[in-house]
Amino acid sequence: MICYAECEFFIPDVHSLKEKRSILKRMTTRAKQQYNASVAEVDHQDVWQRSCIAIVSVASSSEAAEREVERVISFLESHSEWERTSTMKQFL
Repeated sequence: MICYAECEFFIPDVHSLKEKRSILKRMTTRAKQQYNASVAEVDHQDVWQRSCIAIVSVASSSEAAEREVERVISFLESHSEWERTSTMKQFL
């Protein structure tokens, strides 16, 4: 099964795309290294304080795939420099 999620984040303290990309690169790289999931920014690339991150996990059961995606979302949410504003999840 494939679990796909999109999370929108608001980053209130950044004042340039360079700052935003620094935070995104650090967090997405850590998430990819620690979890069995793919993580990438898929929208709002040209907006300073917003980001839309896609997370995809493939597993033998929908529960295992969803669990891995939830672990990545929790990890991303734990970062104090941003806050999650919305999440969309679906199974493929």
